[in-house]
Amino acid sequence: MSKLTTAAKRMLLGRPFRSDSLGHTLLPKRIALPVFASDAMSSVAYAPEEIFLVLSIAGVSAYLYAPWVGLAVAFVMAVVVASYRQNVHAYPSGGGDYEVATTNLGPTAGLTVGSALLVDYVLTVAVSISSAASNIGSAIPFVATHKVLFAVVAIAVLTAINLRGVRESGTAFAIPTYAFIFGMFAMLGWGLFRLFVLGDDLQAESAGFQLNAEEEHLYGLAFAFLIARSFSSGCAALTGVEAISNGVPAFRKPKSRNAATTLLMLGSIAIVLLMGIIILAQKIGVVYAHNTSDLVGAPDGYQQKTLIAQLAETVFHGFPIGFFFITTVTALILVLAANTAFNGFPVLGSILAQDRYLPRQLHTRGDRLAFSNGILFLSGAAVAFVVFFSAEVTKLIQLYIVGVFVSFVLSQTGMLRHWTRLLRTETDPAQRNRMKRSRVINAIGLTATGAVLVIVLITKFFAGAWIAILTMVAIFAVMKMIRKHYDSVSRELDESDWDGVLPSRSHSIVLVSKLHLPTRRALAYARATRPDTLEAITVNVDEADTRGLVREWERSDIAVPLKVIESPYREITKPVLDYVKRVRRDAPRDVVTVFIPEYVVGHWWEQVLHNQSALRLKGRLLFEPGVMVTSVPWQLSSSTRARQPGDINAPGAVRRGYEDRV
Repeated sequence: MSKLTTAAKRMLLGRPFRSDSLGHTLLPKRIALPVFASDAMSSVAYAPEEIFLVLSIAGVSAYLYAPWVGLAVAFVMAVVVASYRQNVHAYPSGGGDYEVATTNLGPTAGLTVGSALLVDYVLTVAVSISSAASNIGSAIPFVATHKVLFAVVAIAVLTAINLRGVRESGTAFAIPTYAFIFGMFAMLGWGLFRLFVLGDDLQAESAGFQLNAEEEHLYGLAFAFLIARSFSSGCAALTGVEAISNGVPAFRKPKSRNAATTLLMLGSIAIVLLMGIIILAQKIGVVYAHNTSDLVGAPDGYQQKTLIAQLAETVFHGFPIGFFFITTVTALILVLAANTAFNGFPVLGSILAQDRYLPRQLHTRGDRLAFSNGILFLSGAAVAFVVFFSAEVTKLIQLYIVGVFVSFVLSQTGMLRHWTRLLRTETDPAQRNRMKRSRVINAIGLTATGAVLVIVLITKFFAGAWIAILTMVAIFAVMKMIRKHYDSVSRELDESDWDGVLPSRSHSIVLVSKLHLPTRRALAYARATRPDTLEAITVNVDEADTRGLVREWERSDIAVPLKVIESPYREITKPVLDYVKRVRRDAPRDVVTVFIPEYVVGHWWEQVLHNQSALRLKGRLLFEPGVMVTSVPWQLSSSTRARQPGDINAPGAVRRGYEDRV
């Protein structure tokens, strides 16, 4: 890697961390809250908006039910938070729902949870970033018209920050997260104070509008379905709760207690903000629609602001700093909310890779002790969703929360089995009472999340949830195949199958293109291995060159015979392969070693100019049984720079024992 590339890498990611400094990256509660809870807290920026958006189908009068829908969502959130506090105490290793389901329900259930959470983490990033683009677009029209570009750039920036390591990203996210919490409480507190204490007549800019409702006269089951659909969209506020159970190892000791405390703080703040936004929005008469054309009474060219932006503009009317502060911190928290996924996805991917369900590269930490490959995979998948769905929150929200509620249900089922199993052997009365209490909490959690999952599947399946389900099934199948492959390789390489029989003889072949220093080194090394048979071969692709090589060989002091292999079609690889196969066929118990001289170069473009025939030949010879391939390097002068210790800067060099001296 060049010095320029290395400098750019270090500027972007920072200097590498030693493995023994991993403990210094653990998070205190004040940093863990913004790192792991930003998703759940920030979802209040779009979950209430989605509730109003769905209810708008039945007209403005349906907004009367918004607080009741919000109350139902808040109840489920409280139940889920209480349930997951039991999880983090019982399973503090960081496996979260995956570990709970695998341990108590079996590998298939665990893999189902794993595939569901992987999809949900990707959608968390896509939805949060897209919502951030919409909020910023309320204040900056350019962003509103270039949402996809904004989202892609934001994901790239988040990726770079997280590649620096969890502690540094947590510190960077703490200030805007706490600013969002302060701003939201200030806005809600001042707004409700003006309404209920001062008696001010606060009216949103959309308060005088009416709606061209799609279904204004819904009754009976149809209206109940609409309420259920609104509830399922509002349940997006619950996403992110499970991230803490997956991230327990990142907390400082005592890990479980700190994680449980952070989880309680998360739930409390999110519930208060959710209900506060819904009540304030209803009181000031916010009217929200899918399209501005559905707003009756809106002026020509009206640009609909997000729900949060309308609240801030109304509450802080005459105080523009307050409006811009709220829109700014809301956009920031939505961007940073994706950090929950950037912390949860790589850890879960690492655990799945350790269990051989994902490529082993996802289990490896990068130079900054972050799971770099998992972070890059997550960002790539999120960008794909953002581009495909044009960064539209309403489209993406239909795919959302299916995965997380699948994991909720299986996790709570697993926890019920966990407590039941422990109760069979526990004799201490105090411990038994504690376990019974935890089992009741998890049973309530299972009932609530199971009901929500059914509602989500019924109301969202044809609206887009089927895409998320299909993706989960595909990931599940791929992980099964990866595990099958790793198991097959493990069985094939099992030491018990080694018969201990050595080859009877060694037959060495040196490939020759010219009689130069690399060829002489290869011949010398081949002789040093003391083979039973040693020969040199060359392929005749040019008659004049081959005759010249033979004459030069005969005049030299080399005692090794040179064989010329004819190639009527001027190929090199196939004639060599055919010759090696002939040698193997004539003596099946012999091992054939092919020595290939190679240039070691110092620039990437030199690699393009050299060694191409050798690489193709090696690639084919590796598939031949009983054939060993040995590369004999010859360092060209341009490789001198690469040999200097200070220039060993390849990705992951620190992990391989080199120090980064640049």
